[in-house]
Amino acid sequence: MGKAKCIMVQGTMSGAGKSLLCAALCRIFKQDGYKVAPFKSQNMALNSYVTRNGMEMGRAQVMQAEAAGIEPDVRMNPVLLKPSSDIGSQVIVLGEVRGQMTATEYYEYKNSLMPEVMKAYNELAEENDIIVIEGAGSPAEINLRENDIVNMGMAEAAGAPVLLAGDIDRGGVFAQLYGTVKLLTDDEQKRIAGLIVNKFRGDIDILAPGLKMVEEKTGIPVLGVVPYIRVDIDDEDSLAPRLNAKSEVKPLDIAIIRIPRMSNFTDFAPLEAHEVIGARYVQSAEELHNPDMVIIPGTKSTMDDLLWMRQNGIESAIQKLASSGTPVLGVCGGYQMMGEKLSDPYHIEGDLEEMHGMGLLPTETTFTNLKTRTRFTADVKAKDFEGAKLDGYEIHMGESIVKGDPFLTLENGKDDGCACGTNFGTYLHGLFDTGELTEKLVKYLCDRKGIEYSEAAPISHSTYVEKQYDILADGVRAAMDFDKIYKKRKTKAEYNDNPCPKALSHMLKNKTENAIFMSNDIEHIEIPDYIKEAIAWITE
Repeated sequence: MGKAKCIMVQGTMSGAGKSLLCAALCRIFKQDGYKVAPFKSQNMALNSYVTRNGMEMGRAQVMQAEAAGIEPDVRMNPVLLKPSSDIGSQVIVLGEVRGQMTATEYYEYKNSLMPEVMKAYNELAEENDIIVIEGAGSPAEINLRENDIVNMGMAEAAGAPVLLAGDIDRGGVFAQLYGTVKLLTDDEQKRIAGLIVNKFRGDIDILAPGLKMVEEKTGIPVLGVVPYIRVDIDDEDSLAPRLNAKSEVKPLDIAIIRIPRMSNFTDFAPLEAHEVIGARYVQSAEELHNPDMVIIPGTKSTMDDLLWMRQNGIESAIQKLASSGTPVLGVCGGYQMMGEKLSDPYHIEGDLEEMHGMGLLPTETTFTNLKTRTRFTADVKAKDFEGAKLDGYEIHMGESIVKGDPFLTLENGKDDGCACGTNFGTYLHGLFDTGELTEKLVKYLCDRKGIEYSEAAPISHSTYVEKQYDILADGVRAAMDFDKIYKKRKTKAEYNDNPCPKALSHMLKNKTENAIFMSNDIEHIEIPDYIKEAIAWITE
């Protein structure tokens, strides 16, 4: 192997946060003065990236290279699978299409790719101080263990200590960690240097007994509880073109949900035009990322659009953001959705008579035949926006019972809407037209983000991205025991006393094929002691 030390992040499942944890490690090692490169032997994603020399690779490693401050290199992701059907994928090796294969065909073929994978790894290891290796899926997929080239098989070949991460945000993190460890062989378990609880929200003291128990049951230390870190960084399957973007980025990010029957979208024109607000419309949970605020607009069919958000995961994503303190504003139909219950006894909206709301506001709405159409001036009463003068209109069917504080007071003295913590709702359209609420909103979001309002201004995309990686690195560094992590990074020789580890085992099983392949890379071949002894005996 080359000079680089290595560390590997594996997960208990897909989506455990491996890609971002590896990005954080790349950034942290870079900050600490090391030359670091990411590596993932096999990636599966539809959204690829083209390098400067025209080669294709996975976006996750491009993102990690960016965090490490280096140019993406196809050797960082030697094998890329692009699914073309439920049972087949396009196979890309070192940036070039190798062919179309079914899952069965690739399973039989992948073992022959190990020499090319190791050659790419060895070259990177010669050029860097540290290699941060990312696994795929879970190492506990025991049906795929034979001839594995991406999880424990790669860890063995590289001599990498492994950090095993579980996603507490999905629930069952202790079962994830314990079950994964216990499905591994004894040698594989010994390779795990530490456990990570990822995406944690809440009081860590409450978690402490569980951490102690999982350490006792696995015999492996928990090296960190990483909080749910709000950063605007592309994940593996993101469609966002951020890595290629050249435009400026505005300091404040407001995500407006583009529901199918959205109405009165002109409400948000003042936000779109504001010099420090980046207002964008999203149609999926994946597009939400981590905005500074979420807005649910008006709709021609409240219950149908709420059902649409529920079915595609947007409702759940908004609820998670709200639980972590992200402000959510609902306007008209969006306000109705945010309540506890929607009732339609007269079938104004459809056949469904009742459905539960998002539970973000203490309100209940009943739809009636009476349609409200009125212009109003109003004064905002909600804390942080108090005193803003508005001039707008109401146009809706349905009346809401409010059990909490009002959002504003209309000119006729009637209260409207609801404010509860960082969640707000109102029936009033045109609420940003006077500009007063807009400016108070900007100040409110700037204060929450720690930005001086007077200094807020668009920044270059590159500056913005660099800041996001630093935020991610700071959060992970604070949450994990890096003294132990630095001690756990070992060379292959330090880690494994076996004279014939995975890579050599593979070579011995495929002597002719590998001898031909490695004829131009002889310096990287490790000769087992028993062969050295045989050569010495023959020589004597």
